[in-house]
Amino acid sequence: MAYQKQTGSKRKDSRTHRHARIRSHLSGTAKVPRLAVFKSNRYIYAQIINDEKGVTIVSADSRKEKKGTMIEKSARVGEVIASLAKEKKINSIVFDRGGFYFTGHVKALADGARKGGLKF
Repeated sequence: MAYQKQTGSKRKDSRTHRHARIRSHLSGTAKVPRLAVFKSNRYIYAQIINDEKGVTIVSADSRKEKKGTMIEKSARVGEVIASLAKEKKINSIVFDRGGFYFTGHVKALADGARKGGLKF
């Protein structure tokens, strides 16, 4: 996945470039799928993906969460994705932060997933 210059903000272009660089080093398999994170200004989304087949196994997001701060919602999404993964007998994953920095919401989601029992 090569980086291509996109029209838009420099901030978005920088994130896209970081994501392409990250994705060149990691990929999800059937045994160890990839946990991909996307963060918007209002919500956070997480998917567990098998890149060999190009299939999303499970997904969760914060759109239905009404109470709490964004950090708390992110941690809950991490716990939900971990419980859904446990139902599908997935214990370990590769974490794809999507080009976002590993602080704040992304870190809270990762900590919630670890608390739910996933191993990175």
